[in-house]
Amino acid sequence: MKIILLSVGKTDDPFFSQIIEEYSRRINFYIPFDMKIIPDIKNTKNLSEKEQKKQEGEKLLKGLQPSDYVVLLDDKGKQYSSLEFAGYLEKKTFSAAKRLVFVVGGPYGFSQEIREKATETMSLSRMTFTHQMVRLVFTEQLYRAMTILHNEPYHHE
Repeated sequence: MKIILLSVGKTDDPFFSQIIEEYSRRINFYIPFDMKIIPDIKNTKNLSEKEQKKQEGEKLLKGLQPSDYVVLLDDKGKQYSSLEFAGYLEKKTFSAAKRLVFVVGGPYGFSQEIREKATETMSLSRMTFTHQMVRLVFTEQLYRAMTILHNEPYHHE
């Protein structure tokens, strides 16, 4: 199985980029992992919220394969502790499709088409984060989950 983080918008801050890349490198030691970035929509001030979500959704759908197991990262989704997330990933390793794809939407969330494609929705927090922060928190938690599954001393209870 391969894990993909599919996200709208690039990480502009070099500090975030460096840390995200470091966690991505570490994750790949345990499991194939890739980040796919969908470019931001241009001229958004001329678009309604609904139209912006629709255009982002169309681009996100192009980044998905029919057999993907799709999980939306959304503040209204199910929340997990780090240990629970590790258990979740362990189960998905044996039961999910070839690609487990976590999706970060644009500033207004997800279009209806993306919601229909998703199998489930997960929350990293009930708080709202920038997309850069979401990528950082997700990659750190994915790395943490891998170390938990391999009984390594990164995570402490």
